[in-house]
Amino acid sequence: MKTKLLLIMMLCPLMMLAESKQVTSPDGRLAVKVSVKNGIATYAVNYDGEEMMCPSRLGLMTNIGDFTQGLTMEDAKESKMEKHYDMTRTKASHSDYVANQLDITLANSKKHQMVVTFLVSDNDIAFRYTLLRQTNDNPKSAVITSEASAFLFPEGTTTFLSPQSDPMVGWERTKPSYEELYSADTEMNIRSQYGQGYVFPALFRINDKGWILLSETGVTSAYVGSHLSDYSVEKGYTIAYPMAGENNGNGTTSAGIAVPGSTPWRTITIGNSLKPIVETTISYDVVEPLYEPSEKYRGGRYTWSWLIWQDESINYQDQVQFIDLAAAMGFEYCLVDNWWDERIGRDKIVELSNYAMAKGVRLMLWYNSNGYENDAPQTPRQRLSTSYARDKEMAWLKSVGVAGIKVDFFGGDKQQTMQLYEDILYDANRYGLQCIFHGCTLPRGWERLYPNYVASEAVLASENVFFGENNAVRQPYDLTLHPFCRNATASMDWGGIIMNRYLSRDNKSRHSRKTTDVFEMASGITMQTAIQCVAMQPNNLAELPQVELDFLKALPTTWDETRYIDGYPGKFVVLARRHGQQWYIAGLNAEKAAKSLTLQLPMLAGQTVKYYTDNADGYAELKQLKIDKKGQAKVIMQANGGFILQ
Repeated sequence: MKTKLLLIMMLCPLMMLAESKQVTSPDGRLAVKVSVKNGIATYAVNYDGEEMMCPSRLGLMTNIGDFTQGLTMEDAKESKMEKHYDMTRTKASHSDYVANQLDITLANSKKHQMVVTFLVSDNDIAFRYTLLRQTNDNPKSAVITSEASAFLFPEGTTTFLSPQSDPMVGWERTKPSYEELYSADTEMNIRSQYGQGYVFPALFRINDKGWILLSETGVTSAYVGSHLSDYSVEKGYTIAYPMAGENNGNGTTSAGIAVPGSTPWRTITIGNSLKPIVETTISYDVVEPLYEPSEKYRGGRYTWSWLIWQDESINYQDQVQFIDLAAAMGFEYCLVDNWWDERIGRDKIVELSNYAMAKGVRLMLWYNSNGYENDAPQTPRQRLSTSYARDKEMAWLKSVGVAGIKVDFFGGDKQQTMQLYEDILYDANRYGLQCIFHGCTLPRGWERLYPNYVASEAVLASENVFFGENNAVRQPYDLTLHPFCRNATASMDWGGIIMNRYLSRDNKSRHSRKTTDVFEMASGITMQTAIQCVAMQPNNLAELPQVELDFLKALPTTWDETRYIDGYPGKFVVLARRHGQQWYIAGLNAEKAAKSLTLQLPMLAGQTVKYYTDNADGYAELKQLKIDKKGQAKVIMQANGGFILQ
């Protein structure tokens, strides 16, 4: 008996060195194993029995304790989460979220406790940390200085990533603004362009096993926005906090939270195909609205003079032309860009707004977010950076019938910048204003958190197609990549379905657009945002074929369902989106040769549908296509072209 007891006592320290707990998805295919060994907490991910993520670090470094080492697993509780909700501004109008939950209580060497929560649904993982009050109901606040959270992928994984920029560089020191180039199928060990790591979202191909999309959600004024570090052979990619130089050096790089309090959710979407990546709603599934909408906000389409006519178009008569264009096309909005307060004037803006409303169109107005964050000179400036200025400005906007604002040039991802986003959104909602952000960070669940939020740029967008021919050449690559990464996690204001053949006011000079008309039309379906820019020019009314005008007049911008059909990031994409009872199947081809595809479209089985395809001159041609009883359809996409089935 004594020998047996002694043996148990000898084994106990070893048992304490390695503790683990596993949680699986409702369908049993996705498994997360959380372990503590030698004081280090890790998690590992398997899908269909294949290792998709090697043991990766967990933990926080805070001013109330070190939760990265000396850890023990004190408790593990399993439960289920189920929620059903409706939205009107994302890729799906309804979501049924069912997940298994695991709450792991970890204690550090001083017996301070922290909870790590994992939510595991059929193709998504979300995890976050919660700091607890410790002794005598204290502390009640904490500063989180860094995260140990890591993502260690199997050897041979390739990446689809966009680098984080250095701070306070670029035009008028406005970076970082999430506007760097995405690479494709790149090895993990290649250093990022600036040595600052990579922005979210981040897409990975796990050899021939499948795909993983990383991002985060639930970032509000209560935390910083994060990104990924450069790759380390030992750790993989780790969570990185904002750079000190962001926001013109003002503000801390750490996050201050009330205790008890939680971090945002780190999200991992996994599949053996790209279908779960494209269709995921995890950004919205694990967050809740922060306030009620003050009115029923309306999606739609907007015209925008600035993309091609630039600053010179910010005058009363040119804006009348774009209002008339919006009215002729049945579009809901017209965006008046920078300098309107100086070049048109507030009194004339009131006249312009009244003119627009008489034609069934509402204005949206551009604003500079500054502040002191950078040197961007455009006005209106310092109208949204303080509460009293916002209140006065937004009251005026409401009084003159303006429907929304586009706010540009933010200063980074520090907590005080996240506070500015939230303050603008909350105050705008009080006055019934919708918000689009440019020169900005990635939105992280904001469509659900903030009901008057529309979309963000946070991508190297259409204005760069105007600025340089190299970007026009890259456009097909970019727009066949973003449905699998940037636009998979959040609404994206690319800023223009471009219908001019040349990037000039006369549509004859400067460089040409490299895509076909059907490519541009189809991009209005593959790009997801509740208010879509259709960057037509007044001359397009006389120049475009009637079949193209009719399609753009009826183009939806809100969707009830999204399905992945086919594609590969940066090469081609085919998506299906449903608006009401009507399905729209859209494809884009970024490759140098025409592509023939046999599509599986069970939702259209046995139907005869409209088939928009490119003719020899790059204009749209409307045909009829019979879908067979099995739902199969054969289509052709020209080089830099596309197709639409409706």
